[in-house]
Amino acid sequence: MLDLLASVYPWTKSLHVVSVMSWMAGLFYLPRLFVYHAERVGQDGETHKLFTTMELKLFRYIMNPAMIATWIFGLALVFTPGIVDWTSVWPWTKAASVLGMTWFHHWLGYRRKDFVAAKNSRDGRTYRLMNEVPTLLMLVIVFSVIVKF
Repeated sequence: MLDLLASVYPWTKSLHVVSVMSWMAGLFYLPRLFVYHAERVGQDGETHKLFTTMELKLFRYIMNPAMIATWIFGLALVFTPGIVDWTSVWPWTKAASVLGMTWFHHWLGYRRKDFVAAKNSRDGRTYRLMNEVPTLLMLVIVFSVIVKF
């Protein structure tokens, strides 16, 4: 099994990068939709229905599969011989940040359900601030992997 992982390493790494890019696009865009939904749309009417549909499709059909693929290909990289040196700090900072990114993904999922139920209690400013979370986590992940501190 480990030989197979080593032989497909370039493919696994490529698929991991593509998955991460797709996931990050959703993690950046969904909070922005929430800003407009909270500030301009309200919690009823046709525009509210349109936004909840857009948010659902983004979350369910793009973000969830991208997150799952990111985890699958990332774990495949972890188990590929010679890729991760667990005595270094970087794999631990990356792992903590990926867990943070996953928490943020699920937080967005709960906020989406609040909009569907017309129970959103957060303002646009909250969603703008939360939109910085994936940026900060992304920076930690990229610097951890590239610089390997």
